[in-house]
Amino acid sequence: MSINGTLIAQMIVFLILVWFTMKFVWPPITAALDERAKKIADGLSAADKAKADLAAANTRVEQQLAAARDDAAKRLADAERLAQQLVEEAKSRANEEGAKIVAAARAEAEQESVKAREALRDQVAALAVKGAEAILRKEVNAGVHAELLGRLKAEL
Repeated sequence: MSINGTLIAQMIVFLILVWFTMKFVWPPITAALDERAKKIADGLSAADKAKADLAAANTRVEQQLAAARDDAAKRLADAERLAQQLVEEAKSRANEEGAKIVAAARAEAEQESVKAREALRDQVAALAVKGAEAILRKEVNAGVHAELLGRLKAEL
């Protein structure tokens, strides 16, 4: 055998090997590579979609948090306003009650003053009568004494 014959035989074997590889080995390998590329592309698109969904969800959450904060602030302001109103109402009621109590105390003090004056007048009249009785026991001038008692009573 010469180098040319061996070389031709090796070329024929090599061509059979290339044909066999391209016919039976290569298609499953390319199919597996294509399937893997498709899975990777699907995974990347799913990841992009998940990122977009996450961004949208974050936006919705931020909006809902902002709405909740606004609602809480409004409720707090309403509660403060209501508390202030209740305090003002309580103050006005307390002032009214205080004025009523002061007026009642003044009226009671006035009544006590009138009673004390009446009692004092009664006591003075009793003393005047005792004084007149003592005067009458010593002197008996009814006209002068009656006039004196009348003036004394008018002054009281």
